[in-house]
Amino acid sequence: MASNAAVPFWRAAGMTYITYSNICANLVRNCLKEPHRTEALTREKVHFSVSKWIDGKPQKSTIRSDTPEE
Repeated sequence: MASNAAVPFWRAAGMTYITYSNICANLVRNCLKEPHRTEALTREKVHFSVSKWIDGKPQKSTIRSDTPEE
């Protein structure tokens, strides 16, 4: 049986590794000085395409973003 002492602190806090990693990445980006901060924040944006499939054929795709519209 595994000991609870070996559990990573992010798991003990009820987080997934991805959540922990995203929090750390945001902290690092916010600590950067300009112009590196702006450059890092623009790399953070994600755009993706979503298509609905009907009868095995893709319908018109839409482009989505994880950032709110400005």
